[in-house]
Amino acid sequence: MEFCKPIERFHGIVTETISCYPMQQCHLLWAPKFISLVITFFLMLSHAGAYDPLDPTGNITIKWDVMSWTPDGYVASVTMNNFQMFRHIISPGWTLGWTWDKKEVIWSMVGAQTTEQGDCSKFKGNTPHCCKKSPTVVDLLPGVPYNQQFTNCCKGGVVAAWGQDPSASVSAFQISVGLAGTSNKTVKLPKNFTLLGPGPGYTCGLAKIVPSTIFLTPDGRRKTQALMTWNVTCTYSQFLASKNPSCCVSFSSFYNETITPCPSCSCGCQNKANCIKVDSKQAHREEINTPKKDNTPLLQCTHHMCPVRVHWHVKLNYKDYWRVKIAITNFNYRMNYTQWTLVAQHPNLDKITQVFSFEYKPLVPYGSINDTGMFYGMKFYNDLLMEAGPFGNVQSEVLLQKNQETFTFKQGWAFPRKVYFNGDECKLPPPDTYPFLPNTAYANPISFLTMIASVLLMILFM
Repeated sequence: MEFCKPIERFHGIVTETISCYPMQQCHLLWAPKFISLVITFFLMLSHAGAYDPLDPTGNITIKWDVMSWTPDGYVASVTMNNFQMFRHIISPGWTLGWTWDKKEVIWSMVGAQTTEQGDCSKFKGNTPHCCKKSPTVVDLLPGVPYNQQFTNCCKGGVVAAWGQDPSASVSAFQISVGLAGTSNKTVKLPKNFTLLGPGPGYTCGLAKIVPSTIFLTPDGRRKTQALMTWNVTCTYSQFLASKNPSCCVSFSSFYNETITPCPSCSCGCQNKANCIKVDSKQAHREEINTPKKDNTPLLQCTHHMCPVRVHWHVKLNYKDYWRVKIAITNFNYRMNYTQWTLVAQHPNLDKITQVFSFEYKPLVPYGSINDTGMFYGMKFYNDLLMEAGPFGNVQSEVLLQKNQETFTFKQGWAFPRKVYFNGDECKLPPPDTYPFLPNTAYANPISFLTMIASVLLMILFM
């Protein structure tokens, strides 16, 4: 039996050109191509979710350094480095988990703790800190006794972005592991690493053995190294974190009275039933600002239903410069945003002249293209974005020098191409709704009549 198969296409790509073959042969020829295309498609989706074009090398790297061997295991220093330029871990902090390969237990920890001890009934005398097959570890809170502290620990799991504060982008703890290997050949690496920061969004790869870490003594005269080191890399996907954005953007300008609002339901409208109107009695209750353990938001009722709105206002136009006002508003009654970050992409950010009330740092992920910058609050001044209410906003103005070859107010050029708040991309309005530049300038009729009268008088005198 012959089977005549027409040409098929997959997203415009010809996948099969078989004309007439026996049925069995046709399936054998077509099936491998179809399977390879499906695998490629899903690989593209997975990479697209975790790849950020404005921070292509951003990740969180978890490093295990075995510092000493014990009679039944080892003592390791675990360091979490946040190499993301503008995404940080906010309160209530990170949660790290993994699965032991054998029957390992945690005898003790310094600088962190597991959330559960598990069943340690088989141990007589000394009881391990945790006996669970898949432990869950959290950072200690500030102010714990010194004998429980470790370098770069005890910040409640809060880790700054690398681009904002490299010195605060590290978190670490020490762990003593028992019932494990006691040499480089017998130690089994943990697997199935998970990272919450504090919600979902991070995907961790396999632990990989790397060259041992080199340490420098305080006097700088001697180098030591770990007995064994392995790394785990975790990348962030906004799609995995939430199906809806967490912020939106609105626009306005001096040359048009129209204000372009955030699109309706920019962040989804699933919280519409539980939102609070700004003029209601509920908005003034004392307990309204109490956070929930699961971090569920309590939003102010808006048409966009976003926790955060960023407003970009084109304020003034000078001969050689132009001025923008940026305002960030918090609509979540249960959330204070500490060490917030705002990233904008605009072609004129390569000639930014002055930022008045925010700190600013250019981000140049591709070397030659300088069109992206990060704004963040000044320490002890406006680095805390308060919860919804009269103080729930921060704002600044930005002065930019014009590039006369490219500068224009036409077709929405003055507005950003992308905006991120705390590492998540914000929902922008559709381009056809941007404030447009009037086609003709406003003519003053009085001046026009005066000019005609002057011309007539000149003619009469002539």
